[in-house]
Amino acid sequence: MRRIGLTGLTLAALVAVGVGGYWAGQRDLPLPFLPWLQAHGFTSPARAVAVTTPVGPIIYYRDPDGLPDYSAAPKTTSAGKDFLPVHASQDVSFDAQPLAVPEAAATAGAAKKIRYYRNPMGLPDTSPMPKKDSMGMDYIPVFEGEDEDGTTVKMSPGKLQRTGVRSEPAAMRTLTTPVRASGTVQLDEQRQSVIALRFDAYIDRVENITTGSLVHKGQPLMQVYGSDLLSPAAQYLIAVTQRDTANVKGARRRLENYGVPDSVIATIEKTREVPASFAWPSPRDGIVTERTAIEGMKAPAGESLFRLADISVVWILADIPENDLPSIAVGQSVRVKPRGSTQTFEGRVGLIYPTINKETRTARLRVELPNPNSVLLPNMYADVAIATGSAQPVLTVADTALIDSGDRQIAILDKGDGKFEPRPVKIGRHGGGFVEITDGLAAGDQVVVAANFLIDAESNLKAALQGMTAQGEAK
Repeated sequence: MRRIGLTGLTLAALVAVGVGGYWAGQRDLPLPFLPWLQAHGFTSPARAVAVTTPVGPIIYYRDPDGLPDYSAAPKTTSAGKDFLPVHASQDVSFDAQPLAVPEAAATAGAAKKIRYYRNPMGLPDTSPMPKKDSMGMDYIPVFEGEDEDGTTVKMSPGKLQRTGVRSEPAAMRTLTTPVRASGTVQLDEQRQSVIALRFDAYIDRVENITTGSLVHKGQPLMQVYGSDLLSPAAQYLIAVTQRDTANVKGARRRLENYGVPDSVIATIEKTREVPASFAWPSPRDGIVTERTAIEGMKAPAGESLFRLADISVVWILADIPENDLPSIAVGQSVRVKPRGSTQTFEGRVGLIYPTINKETRTARLRVELPNPNSVLLPNMYADVAIATGSAQPVLTVADTALIDSGDRQIAILDKGDGKFEPRPVKIGRHGGGFVEITDGLAAGDQVVVAANFLIDAESNLKAALQGMTAQGEAK
């Protein structure tokens, strides 16, 4: 019974000590029985230091009389007493971890001195003392050493995920910049023919050919009678019949001077007679773009009777703005897409005309395109894209990685571990969603391509805060 009584008294004493210690600790009072507890092994010097020497930032303020009244900011009671600050080590915790801050962490925290506190929303407002903003958010402490590099911005992983920051490496690419223009399909000037006679004649008959008809080389166009041809044709027939080689050549030359086709001369040699009229053939394949020949009409020498155009090859004439002209050269590849068609044609710049239109300030260039299926028709509109640039790969980044203020270009370099550095760069050509970097980056550098404006704003804010802090410390 005696042992049971002693045990009960001991437990009661321990409970009383615990309650008293908690009450004294909440009021920052000394513990007179602490040496006795330490002597009997109930607590350790580290625990005692943790209770009597609060560490960590101030979490809230409590009523000095122990009432259940708390405040996030300093305040006073109705009796004029100041609320007591509660540090992190004094806060009630239900975890199994001790309240004392490890000695190493306490030493590291003590080694860093808080320079100032900055606004949690990124506003250009600093404070030498802890404070809250209008929404009750604590200002963020800035320690010595964290702000040494004025160009580097550090962001937490959670913030990076929320803002959608994404990085890609700078890489070597072949950069092509398409120059786009509108063009029209025109006939090849070298593939057109005019059918005209070199002598006065009459049109006995016109074949079933009209404007727009497709004709082939050697196909008869009309039946022609010319009295001026009868005499030279007869002389040629006599020379051929008599096998007078000396006169055959001269008589044939006179027929050729009148423009008589070889087929007609061959017919005279074969039939051994001079026809009253003969068929006039087409000199090339093509379409009839003009017909003035009418049956029974008199055709004076030199009058145009038919106009033919070969459309197996056509020209694309495009007007290029004057500013884009220096980047275009003969031989560059061109992609042509007729409007209203899904088919695309590939060609090359054949000629850049040496004049500038003074009204439109454009230069005209010509592209020769094969047209085997006659898809490209004269005067058809087409969209032209000219690939400019060199075939040599250059260092490029995505267009979205560039922050261009007009006189200054910046790329955000991802240095890893949430650290970012704004890097001034020099740029070259644009094309295909990429921009050439001529100075400031190297191949393989990770560059922010999404949400880089947020990091740039953070960097500018940091520079402004550093300037304000430096001015404050100078004063």
